[in-house]
Amino acid sequence: METAVSIVTFRDIFQDEAGKKSKFTDEFRDLCARILLDKQDMSRLGLKDGQKVRVQSEMGAVIVAAKTSDDDPHPGLAFMTSSPWSNQLAGEDECMPGTGIAAKVSPSDESVTQISELLQRMRAQGIL
Repeated sequence: METAVSIVTFRDIFQDEAGKKSKFTDEFRDLCARILLDKQDMSRLGLKDGQKVRVQSEMGAVIVAAKTSDDDPHPGLAFMTSSPWSNQLAGEDECMPGTGIAAKVSPSDESVTQISELLQRMRAQGIL
């Protein structure tokens, strides 16, 4: 089961503060490796907060934790912090906060993609 979403990226002060300490901490991963989904989308996918999902775009895929958004209903619209996880899903023109990324979200039994794996991918792509 999967659902199509448009992901809007954003900056977050808590993520920024955690990243200043280290981008290799559990705190940074927990704040960045997640997707905020509408209550209806969470229900449609049979998800509870904290369950892992695979987020796939034309550019790549990551495993992140799903969280129910507290915002007004917005089915089909998801939010992720601008981070190494959301950057794996974005094309060159989509890396700026506020840009929509077309993706599909599906439940996953896999672990959250680790930042070390994301860095390996970027090196292999010649980004780092």
